[in-house]
Amino acid sequence: MAEHDTFFEGIEKLLEVWFLPPPDNSKQADLRNISRTEWENLLKYVHCEIISEKQGQYMTAYVLSESSMFISKRRFILKTCGRTTLLHAVKPLLQLVSERCGMNVVEDIFYSRKNFQRPELQDTIHQSFEQEVALLDQMFENGAAYALGRLNGDCWYMYTIDSSGMIEADQTLELLMQDLDPNVMDIFTKDVSVSAKHATEVSGISDILPGCVIDDFLFDPCGYSMNGLLKDSSVGEVQSGSYFTIHVTPEPHCSYVSFETNIAQDNYQVLIKKLLNIFRPGRFLMTLFADKDSVARDAHKQLMQGKCLNQYERSHHQICIFKNFNLTYAHYVKPYDKVAATPPN
Repeated sequence: MAEHDTFFEGIEKLLEVWFLPPPDNSKQADLRNISRTEWENLLKYVHCEIISEKQGQYMTAYVLSESSMFISKRRFILKTCGRTTLLHAVKPLLQLVSERCGMNVVEDIFYSRKNFQRPELQDTIHQSFEQEVALLDQMFENGAAYALGRLNGDCWYMYTIDSSGMIEADQTLELLMQDLDPNVMDIFTKDVSVSAKHATEVSGISDILPGCVIDDFLFDPCGYSMNGLLKDSSVGEVQSGSYFTIHVTPEPHCSYVSFETNIAQDNYQVLIKKLLNIFRPGRFLMTLFADKDSVARDAHKQLMQGKCLNQYERSHHQICIFKNFNLTYAHYVKPYDKVAATPPN
């Protein structure tokens, strides 16, 4: 079978929406009041399904047929890979939240993704970032679009709005890894692992953030997704809930792993090095959001000072200072991989 017949776009589209509670802040104003059936109907616009769910005190986490969804009181996170049509769900989402929760104001929105490996295989709306921006601009005022990294190589896109800012501390760390070690990727196949739990333990994922509740799934014949709900021992669990999620596309010709978490730490160096030791990518990009009230607000400085992580060398580093938060973008490669090029998308 030709490689193009088995290609899977592991690179995700990521949407995060914060809703502003109504003045009376009624009990109705809670996204968790929306039923699983209603979420399943919303996901039909995206062309993915719910596989399983775990409920925490502040958050419900769903493993999807294509990545993950997280629901807390007023924050919605949807992360989908493959040929999913995530942005087609935005308008129905706003309507659903208005009708069921009485929340009619979007306090903040973030849409982001890395450049696709095969953009021509995406639905029309997702074949270019310009088309995605045009759709979002139809729904939101004061939209702002950004591209970080090399436009003729690995780059990362983000869309947000110029808002007054969220009312609770928030941070998000993402690692998007490619050119993965084949021996590691074999763990995430049915030929090597007998179950998702087996893959989670053998790979070392179970030790990344000890004490969390893990919901994992091993696809047939290969592929892996997991959500973890956790409590940060240093600052306690915030109202929106603390989570991390990992998704693995193990095929050698399109290998990809994503890691995302909102856990609050003042230094992410140990966590990042742990992830690199587990997955051993040839190259990766990293993004870190942190607002002014976040414990992670000074982590940007530490990442700037750390030019090397394990055996990886930083190829470029950008810091963006927004009204409500700071954003760090960095790209790393193994020394032998510095000349490798990624086709521009």
